[in-house]
Amino acid sequence: MGTFTTSDGVGLAYHGEADDPVICVPGGPMQASSYLGGLPIADAIRLDLRGTGESDEAGDYRVDRQVDDVEALRRHLGLDRIRLFGHSAGGTLAVLYATRYPRHVEELLLVTPSPRVVGIEVTDADRREVAEKRHAEPWYEQAHAAFQQIWAGNFSAEAFKGITPFLHGRWDAQAQELDEHPRNDEAAGQYYAEGAFDPAQVREQLENLDVPTLLLAGELDVSLPPRRAREYADLFPRARLVVQHGAGHYPWLDDPEVFSAAVQRMP
Repeated sequence: MGTFTTSDGVGLAYHGEADDPVICVPGGPMQASSYLGGLPIADAIRLDLRGTGESDEAGDYRVDRQVDDVEALRRHLGLDRIRLFGHSAGGTLAVLYATRYPRHVEELLLVTPSPRVVGIEVTDADRREVAEKRHAEPWYEQAHAAFQQIWAGNFSAEAFKGITPFLHGRWDAQAQELDEHPRNDEAAGQYYAEGAFDPAQVREQLENLDVPTLLLAGELDVSLPPRRAREYADLFPRARLVVQHGAGHYPWLDDPEVFSAAVQRMP
């Protein structure tokens, strides 16, 4: 584990060491980066966002204000350009970094990213279409009932926990272990606070983003169904969309070899 200090004096931790790393930003939002520990990516360095993992607490967790934390890590590592990986809500932070510091981004890797930063809405109908493909799964009836509660307006923690199997291509013991990785709920509540970004402005900035970008979606991901992933990828001038067959929101767990091949360095 390494440590460094941000521009506002917060001590942050990172895990891994490499001369030419892939900087990996976790989702959650604000989940400890330990859940990314099994990523089949050579030279990965995982960043513990402020208030998570081994990093210090801070008073402000809004996502746009964490962009300079990533920049502080780049400087600490002495790198001119970085390959930047963002998963889920971490994709929002990665996109905001790339639009603020495009000259320092060699490649952008967005894995099942939240489309919230660009204002793409994933509708209940989108999620239902993907969820109903899982009708043969032994857990389907119970999980689908939880989804129906959410669609009816019940946004309880219990209902959201009930749909967890839909986030995985394989609902096995390894997938279930993800629940053991802690999240900073207070910080998560601030991550997308009002004023963090303007989706229209972000979309405009992406029009001129001269950065090779991979957007990897899961065929079975209810968080970012393939049709919305295509809409998202089309906003980038140099994006390649990969939809991993049989994968959910955590595609490296569903098929590590296929995932690893997809995220190899772009030519």
